[in-house]
Order: sequence, then C-alpha cells, then structure tokens
Amino acid sequence: MKNLIVLACALLISGEVYCATESHSKDRNSVERSGSSNSSSAGSSSRSQARSASKWTYSGSTGPERWAKIGSANGACAGKNQSPINLTGFVKSNLKPIKFDYQDSGQQIVNNGHTVQVTYGKRSHISLDNQTFNLLQFHFHSPSENHINGQSFPLEAHLVHADSKGNLAVVSVMFSKGAANKGLSQAWEKMPEQAGEHYAMPQTVNAIDLLPKNRNYYRFNGSLTTPPCSEGVRWLVMKTVLTASEEQIDAFTHSLHEPNNRPLQPLNARVILE
Repeated sequence: MKNLIVLACALLISGEVYCATESHSKDRNSVERSGSSNSSSAGSSSRSQARSASKWTYSGSTGPERWAKIGSANGACAGKNQSPINLTGFVKSNLKPIKFDYQDSGQQIVNNGHTVQVTYGKRSHISLDNQTFNLLQFHFHSPSENHINGQSFPLEAHLVHADSKGNLAVVSVMFSKGAANKGLSQAWEKMPEQAGEHYAMPQTVNAIDLLPKNRNYYRFNGSLTTPPCSEGVRWLVMKTVLTASEEQIDAFTHSLHEPNNRPLQPLNARVILE
C-alpha cells in the first residue's frame, strides 16, 4: 500500500495523472476538492500545483534530455521502455477489443503548465486483459508525441486509466487538421489559458466523444511521457485518426505557449502489436 501511495503522488506531481486511483479515495477526494471551485478560486491551490510541476519543462536546462538527472524520482526517464515511440514494424496479433464504458463525468479542466487536462469522475472505465481500468483524466499534446509509420500529427489525446493496484493504461488518439471535433469543442468550451487556471466544466462532457467509431488499435509496453516516466504502462493507440480544426489546435497551443511533446524514445527490444 505504501508503494502504491508513492506512485499516485508522483503521478500527480508530474501532471500526467491528476487523480489518485479508486483505492485511494481520500487522496482523490482531496484533489477534487482543491479544484472544485469556480474560476474565482483558481488561485493558491492551482498556482502551487503549477509551481511544483515547474521543476521540469520541455526545453532548456530542465528539458527532456535532463529529466532523469533532475531528481532521483525521475530515474526511470533513462529507462529502456520509454514513451513516446515511432509505431512501425507491426507484429500481427489477435488483440481483443477494448470495452469502453464511459459516463458523462468530466468535472474540471485545468492548465497545469504542461498540458490542458480534464479530470474525470468515477464510474467510467475500460476493460482490458480481464481487468478494469478506471478513467482518471484526459489531456493533450501538440504536436503528437507518438508517431505512426514516421508521421507526426498536430494533436494527440491521452486518456489515462488505472486499475485498483495502480497499473496504468493510456488510450491515445491522433488528430489531423480538418473539420472541427465535437468532443474537443465540448471539453474546451472554456479553455484555461494560463498555468494554474482551472474551471468547473461548463457542460456535460463524455470522453467517448474523443474516440473514433472504429476502435482497432496498436499496442505496446511503454511509460509515462512526463516525469517520473514510470514504466509498465499499457499503451493503446487508436488506428483511426480523427480531425480537429485549425482554430481548435491553435487554441490549445496558445494556452501552453510552447510545444509539449517529449522527443521519440528508442524502441529497443519491444514489439508493437496490431
């Protein structure tokens, strides 16, 4: 139990996972309370989270090349099974369909200085490997972190899930420039434009609207793409690419003021299943 609590706290500090897993209801509730107020209370708690997360960046002396050296907690950033990767050289496999059970549970949107993230309520999950992974949050990267056959995309969504033991599964969705995306319009109706800003969701949001209808996927073993870069993450990358309008992509990039994609990591001995 102690190790699991440490993992949850590290994920929170990294900005990659904003909520604790279901087995840590006390931690999760405290996080939700800190961000459940309206925009007028976006002050001290959010700014302190942004400051704690500012120990690493996407450029300069605290950029990706230095993450593993910033602190002992980030040692995994120099590991052999890191994300993101270029997905290519696929191995045919009998991948079972992912079962999605998402509810209208988007609660809060926050700009943590590294991404714009929507925290999610309870009761939404996926079923994979005979296990249940609860949806904790979804967030975005521009340009995409993962590539497919050498191609980068202007936007990538990460839907972050955890099971009762803290094991993580990330569903990735790529977006190319085109028609506006309904799911993004709903999630980003009120975009927090500065680090530390957060708002209660102005309308009901369901993460299912960020998924393609065809949910065939690639699968590989990887890590979180931000410190502490924890490995053992199940990556599930949707094959179908969705579209987002130029205005939607620009609104996201404007809120962060710089690209928020970690460079590609070596594949090493891993295989990518399809």
